[in-house]
Amino acid sequence: MFPRGQKTSFDFYKISFKPTFTGQIKYGQAYYDFEEGGLAFLKPKQIVYPPENIESYEGLALYFHSDFIRNYPLGNTMNQYGFFSYDVSEALFLSAREKEVIASLFASIANELDNNIDGFSQDVLVSQIELLLNYSNRFYNRQFITRKAINHDIITALDKLLNNYFEEENSLKNGLPSVKYISTELKLSQRYLSDMLSSLTGLNTQQYIQNVIIEKAKEKLSTTNLSVSEIAYELGFEHSQSFSKLFKTKTNVSPLEFRQSFN
Repeated sequence: MFPRGQKTSFDFYKISFKPTFTGQIKYGQAYYDFEEGGLAFLKPKQIVYPPENIESYEGLALYFHSDFIRNYPLGNTMNQYGFFSYDVSEALFLSAREKEVIASLFASIANELDNNIDGFSQDVLVSQIELLLNYSNRFYNRQFITRKAINHDIITALDKLLNNYFEEENSLKNGLPSVKYISTELKLSQRYLSDMLSSLTGLNTQQYIQNVIIEKAKEKLSTTNLSVSEIAYELGFEHSQSFSKLFKTKTNVSPLEFRQSFN
């Protein structure tokens, strides 16, 4: 049992499953309300604040150390489960059917832990953990798709943010817009934003930003007499060669070749 209200840092991965939950739990600087039930994920060294009213906390939690999976393929692929880097407000909400699936997986893991340990126990447990993580990936992808209205608003806000960034010439002062800057302005974790965009557009955040930059470059190349170097500078590139390389990678033609096609 954790000291009530006292922050705690774990050396473990943690997967929390709350079929229902009344009250709030604090992760880092944010609170998450599990009223609907769902899954939340913590990676090692994150800070968690247990709820003040510990009696109202209902649910299951799975803890496992990185050493437990280190000698398995899962130890090398944990980065693909980006939800361990999501903010608390980006937790996974589960449908009734999804809750049944997750509950059965937790029950299987608990059953294995209750068995006598043998030479296969770790293999089985690591496989069960990986299955739980893969289902979580699937359900997050469903969440990205089913919450289209919310995600459409995020993409609209992203487009507006990028357009204003270049219109207000922030690129001249601050250089190219970074993924960190964009996610901070949108109040989303970098990984959640990138995974959401990948699910809906096929592009991660960096690729999405680059596409906007290329469209801005095309506009300047076709409607102004600015040199390639001047355009690169206005867009926030330190070196025009970097701009030309990106432009050709994205369009298969150089900036000059693109401009000449309009003459």
